[in-house]
Amino acid sequence: MITANAPAVLVRGALAGMLLAAVRCMAASAGQECDTSRYPLSTPEERFEDRGDGTLLDRQTQLLWLRCAVGQQWSGGQCSGQASLLSWPAALQQVQDLNSHGTWFFSDWRIPRIQELASIAERQCRNPRINLRLFPGTPAAPFWSATPRQPSGSDAALLMLGFGEEGVGHDDQEGRHFVRLVRTGP
Repeated sequence: MITANAPAVLVRGALAGMLLAAVRCMAASAGQECDTSRYPLSTPEERFEDRGDGTLLDRQTQLLWLRCAVGQQWSGGQCSGQASLLSWPAALQQVQDLNSHGTWFFSDWRIPRIQELASIAERQCRNPRINLRLFPGTPAAPFWSATPRQPSGSDAALLMLGFGEEGVGHDDQEGRHFVRLVRTGP
């Protein structure tokens, strides 16, 4: 805590530190808010190994993630372009195309199950609920999972996870949502 009697150097140092933290948060996303005053981040950067190629290895789950959503490109440490809104059939076609070309070094990328997608949600942030330093450019919106809705009157309904306020939901295969790809690592 800074008091009125604190040396000016200490005050300037503390203020500079708070300003740097605020700038980092704003640089991550103009609208994102993260509150670590009571609990630490649920997806701290130390948990992930940056492969330097647009992928991250989650040391806790041993999953290798693409840092950008489908439709975006990894460039200069950021995701550029717009994430694609895809129906389920179109999402599966994107995965098949990516794997057939060997893009991103492997041919076994897939759409994550709901538990896997939830493992990268950041509970201490909102708008979006993800660590934007790890997954830059992530929309605060629903992403497809490969988990079918249970019980379902139709096998066409799949679960999705929203990185906005919506949480877990479901939609039929013609709905259009974002996609992030994963593979079992390393």
